[in-house]
Amino acid sequence: MKKEALVFIFDGYADWEPAFLCAQLNLPGTGWSVKMLGLNRAEKTSMGGFRVIPDRAVEDCPADFDLLILCGGEAWLTGQNDAVLPVVQRAVGRGVPVGAICNAASFMAEHGFLDAIRHTGNTLAFMKRCAPHYRGEAHFEERQAVSDGGIITANGSAALEFTREVLLLVGAKPTKEIEDDYRLHKLGFYGA
Repeated sequence: MKKEALVFIFDGYADWEPAFLCAQLNLPGTGWSVKMLGLNRAEKTSMGGFRVIPDRAVEDCPADFDLLILCGGEAWLTGQNDAVLPVVQRAVGRGVPVGAICNAASFMAEHGFLDAIRHTGNTLAFMKRCAPHYRGEAHFEERQAVSDGGIITANGSAALEFTREVLLLVGAKPTKEIEDDYRLHKLGFYGA
């Protein structure tokens, strides 16, 4: 049976942030299946205009899943996505890896998930402004992506680094393949 990755989507989600990761997880032979999760099953439209119907809704989210991905978007900053909190709490409580990129990292900070682990986000100042209950400043790292304690965080310009860290954490492919693929997409066939 394949492992299930849930990608939380909502109107205005940053579609490019989970794109590389989903494509890599869905490759034949990885043993993963990617499903979209929404607050409900109504169609969601991404920042880029992609219309997607979630496979699952928060209210009927399966008890067992193997990875949770929270992609960025403005809705995190206005509390519109707060209803996904029980799913995140369940994942963290069960030791299921959670990836949060861009504004989703600020959501994780606001709800205390980053207070005691190494993490990153768009900037420390931005995180403190957007997450007034954040207490993890001492663990913030100025890096593109950070993996610690089963939680992967990344800033909004780090889709490739985010993908690499998630794939490494879940062991979706051999490390060398993950690193080679990262370099190919980062530098291209001919480099800069």
